[in-house]
Amino acid sequence: MNQKERREYLIDYLKNEEKRWIGIDVPADEPSQKRLLRSLMNIRAPKEVSEEFLAVQDAYLQEESKQKGVIHLSELNPVCPGIYLWQGDITRLSVDGIVNAANNALLGCFIPCHGCIDNAIHSSAGVQLRLECFHAMEAQGTPEPTGRAKITGAYNLPCRHVLHTVGPVISGAVTPRNRELLTGCYRSCLELAAANHLKSIAFCCISTGEFRFPNEEAAEIAVRTVKEFLAENSCGLEVIFNVFKDADYKIYSRKLG
Repeated sequence: MNQKERREYLIDYLKNEEKRWIGIDVPADEPSQKRLLRSLMNIRAPKEVSEEFLAVQDAYLQEESKQKGVIHLSELNPVCPGIYLWQGDITRLSVDGIVNAANNALLGCFIPCHGCIDNAIHSSAGVQLRLECFHAMEAQGTPEPTGRAKITGAYNLPCRHVLHTVGPVISGAVTPRNRELLTGCYRSCLELAAANHLKSIAFCCISTGEFRFPNEEAAEIAVRTVKEFLAENSCGLEVIFNVFKDADYKIYSRKLG
């Protein structure tokens, strides 16, 4: 199969899983087909799927990843010992772990083609990631606490693991408790990475998007927490601060000197 054939197979399979989607017209152009496929994946409930579907999906997503271009840690230059700053799409990074800013259901974003990092990571990983998260949350029996983290496989992402953490939601002035919880997000991910013998981890800007934590203060907490952890632990962990917006790149450049 080529990419067009894979994409049309996946769309047809997902449409036929539920009666309400069967009548959806499949557009002819590639961008619209890609948007439809991502939408169907985003709204799909966590459940088992056929081995044939997984084989086609995995081949499709891995080819899409190659076309985007994979970035290896060896291609980056440290800004200070053990710490890197890189601007771009976190789903392109080939590192041991990337951090996902999740919600407390930990199942990914169900809004079709939403612009959040949670949606981007699950869309690039494939349907297996939501199912693994579902099993973890089912076993836990309660929503994921803010400031904690869980580790899963990465499936079709170029990294090896995804670390999911729930940051604080800001609805007014930032409180000491908000700062404490955001610190907990970074420290929980670092501790989990070290416990699982990861050698590299890429952080997104946790809580600064939909959760509205001020970017400047969030970066200050992120840099301080990472530097303190690396100074306290000789685990050989290398940390990448991944930013997407120009404003965040400027902020982190200043904080990292």
